[in-house]
Amino acid sequence: MNRLLILAIVLFLSVSCKTEIAKKVDVSKIEVAVSVSRFEQKFYEADEKTLPALKNEFPYLFPVQNDSIWLNKMKDKEERELYNKSQEVFGDFESEKAQIADLFKHVKYEHPDFESPKIITLITNLDYQSKIVYADSLLFVSLDMYLGKNSEVYQDFPVYLSQNFDKSQLVVDMASAISDRYFMPEKSRQFLDMVIGAGKKLVMIDHYLPSVSDAQKIGYSEAEYAWAVANEEQIWKYFIENKLLYSTDSKLVDRFMADAPFSKFYIDIDKESPGRIGVWLGWQIVSAYMSNNNDVTLQQLLQTDAEEIFNKSKYKPKK
Repeated sequence: MNRLLILAIVLFLSVSCKTEIAKKVDVSKIEVAVSVSRFEQKFYEADEKTLPALKNEFPYLFPVQNDSIWLNKMKDKEERELYNKSQEVFGDFESEKAQIADLFKHVKYEHPDFESPKIITLITNLDYQSKIVYADSLLFVSLDMYLGKNSEVYQDFPVYLSQNFDKSQLVVDMASAISDRYFMPEKSRQFLDMVIGAGKKLVMIDHYLPSVSDAQKIGYSEAEYAWAVANEEQIWKYFIENKLLYSTDSKLVDRFMADAPFSKFYIDIDKESPGRIGVWLGWQIVSAYMSNNNDVTLQQLLQTDAEEIFNKSKYKPKK
């Protein structure tokens, strides 16, 4: 019980600290359009007669092939099950539209040239690598990848992936996809540059989604986030003692940056740790930089190189 209480306090304090970095701004007067086209509804309710009109409306979703392929797809038992479940989970999509509107307003506040993309919802037959696709003026959302982490349709997925297959994560994934439009990663293979780059992206999401929890932003459970906070000093000590920051070893990406059930320190704490701990650490460093240089705008941050951010962050783990 004491251990759980300590973790809860640590989590509360860490979230409280980070919300000060991305100060809430008044976006109430910013106008954005949230246009949503429910392609999955139109597709699975279509038939041979209405298919031609649907193809004309969404030509980019119909690569050239015989209409019999599409008609069979409409009737596919497994796909229709995903469609039916998505309608149960999302209904009229109104609550999601409200969240998206808030996201778009914050993005436009930070990037005045931002134009709201048209949102196309669809079913992709559990293509988890394409949950959100932002292409030009369109933003595609695979509803079947947000049916709830405990849904039976995800039973073949590892937990570290399926824990984020929840509709609460949809707006976070949208924010991440939009951030890619404004983020230019450094070409360096140095580990520090990759860590700082990942931290920049999460600070962007801090600004885009100031009311979303830090655990959600990085895709951790609250327990995983609390573990990272509680072990911050040990994580940093490991990176420094093993001289990882200026390493160009490509294996470090898999060990500390890629989606995984846990990070690979190759010591006893491995299986207690969440994956992508290097991403989390980069977030702390960039957040420290923004906190210590509070006159720096998000636009200026994106133009600042990793070495300068690291040096001026004066990053020091909380004890």
